[in-house]
Amino acid sequence: MPFPRREGHASVPHMLAWCRAAVLRLCLCCLPAALSLCLPVAGGALAQVLVDLELVLAVDVSLSMDLDEQRLQRDGYVAAFRDSEVQTAITAGPHGRIAVTYVEWAGPSVQNVVIPWTLIDGPAAAQAVADKLEQQPIMRARMTSISQALAFAGHLFESSGVKGIRRVIDVSGDGPNNAGPLVTLVRDELVAQGIAINGLPILLKKPSSFFDIADLDIYYSECVIGGTGAFMIPIRERVEFKTATRRKLLLEIADDQPPGLIPVQLAEPLSGGDCSFGERQWRRYLDTGPN
Repeated sequence: MPFPRREGHASVPHMLAWCRAAVLRLCLCCLPAALSLCLPVAGGALAQVLVDLELVLAVDVSLSMDLDEQRLQRDGYVAAFRDSEVQTAITAGPHGRIAVTYVEWAGPSVQNVVIPWTLIDGPAAAQAVADKLEQQPIMRARMTSISQALAFAGHLFESSGVKGIRRVIDVSGDGPNNAGPLVTLVRDELVAQGIAINGLPILLKKPSSFFDIADLDIYYSECVIGGTGAFMIPIRERVEFKTATRRKLLLEIADDQPPGLIPVQLAEPLSGGDCSFGERQWRRYLDTGPN
């Protein structure tokens, strides 16, 4: 913008007017860029928020879990987020915060986000998650689709609004996959994306029904968990819901795997010889009934 020339010297009022106009034009030109720096942006643009861990807690609410078990399972997570050691672990990482979402699942079409993506950066935020989780009702639904629960959880990372050093899906359940895609196909696809899958198999009851599997812990190890540092902690007694859930969260937050945890591969053979035990049992039930 050239400075206006006049015969002789420019008057002071004229110079001031020109300066005001120049400043106004400059502000108008820069306004869009300034706004883009100040205004919040939705979706993936928020991925500049750095966290140590993006964690999906995927919890089985199929009808094979009785009401007491489902309550114990929920209370285990509530107690874990209120635990001072867990809260300390959350703030001990490089960024001092994690992002968590809590999902309930059952059959192929049943996935319910109970707690949406939430940033936890200290005791107050962890306590707030525990309080909110404690107040939510627990749903129940038919069938067990671990594979669809994993696929749903994998897509949730696209809307987390953060960028984590690690991405982990933590899946708990009391039975094998019996609906939806083969669980190994979904697991392998997620692991290829750099997502780790940990397990919390629940073995409270002796196999008594057509769909029960005696070695669910081995099934989880060979067919469900995977990725760097993946592990599982089986629950065999009701009192272990709180202790196992707390331990699992501590390990996931700290990215640690001490001796004694069951790794991804085991030497023992799996019931039925492959990872399609649940699907085969369901087809047999439909064809011939449970006997």
